[in-house]
Amino acid sequence: MKRNRMGLGIVIGIGIGAAIGVATNNVAMWVVIGAALGVALGAAFSRQSQ
Repeated sequence: MKRNRMGLGIVIGIGIGAAIGVATNNVAMWVVIGAALGVALGAAFSRQSQ
């Protein structure tokens, strides 16, 4: 079964962004930054699996 690497990267990025956002009391900004970093991670994961 092939996994969706992009989705996994986005989930990881949003999770990390939300955690940093709670710590810095600026959740909205960090969730967006986490999502953007997650897209980059997902792209990197996708490239490695090919």
